[in-house]
Amino acid sequence: MNKAAILIIDDEAQIRKLLEITLQSNDYTVTQAATAAEGLVMAASHPPDMVILDLGLPDKNGHDVLKEMREWYTNPIIILSVQSEEDNIIKALDNGANDYLVKPFRTGELLARIRSALRSNVPGDIDPLITIGDLHIDLALRTVKMNGDLVKLTTTEYALLAQFAKNAGRVLTHHYLLREVWGPGYIDQSQYLRVFIAQLRKKLEKDPNRPEYLVTESGVGYRLVSKE
Repeated sequence: MNKAAILIIDDEAQIRKLLEITLQSNDYTVTQAATAAEGLVMAASHPPDMVILDLGLPDKNGHDVLKEMREWYTNPIIILSVQSEEDNIIKALDNGANDYLVKPFRTGELLARIRSALRSNVPGDIDPLITIGDLHIDLALRTVKMNGDLVKLTTTEYALLAQFAKNAGRVLTHHYLLREVWGPGYIDQSQYLRVFIAQLRKKLEKDPNRPEYLVTESGVGYRLVSKE
């Protein structure tokens, strides 16, 4: 099995070294860039399986780098940044980042996010059969089962869950979910989303107040946990 190749674009030498040691010890191959210009050239000439991108680069705004890369680069991009403001996180996710971690970060959490993003980046069509713990979703038959029992969902509940299933492990912003499920005219109607998330949790979670599947990313959106 080939090792996944990860490109780090970060101007902090200590962070690059920490990531290099951590990733190489977990069987990833690593390349590094200290500037946006260098990183863009490396990503274009030898596309990696994933990019870890810092937003605070010396030669170009990280959000602009992300938008530029998303014009041609389709593999996962994880943002690693000191910028913890919700607006920055939402902007990055809406611009195509697969995930966002704030520095300082726990290496265990970063590795879990990397594994999740790489799993979701399989070639070809999305597998219509998705199993996460006791939750089984069949996108072809449009059925949902929990512990083998059929779960009855409304059309909108299913459409919402299907978005999570197709992006398991990835943070989906409020705007993204509202646009994809209800349409562009509803992107500011967050109350719709809260109501239907609550309904899904009642039907899928053992304890809706302590969700194990549909978790909240505070101020940003929601994630369907992709269990190992």
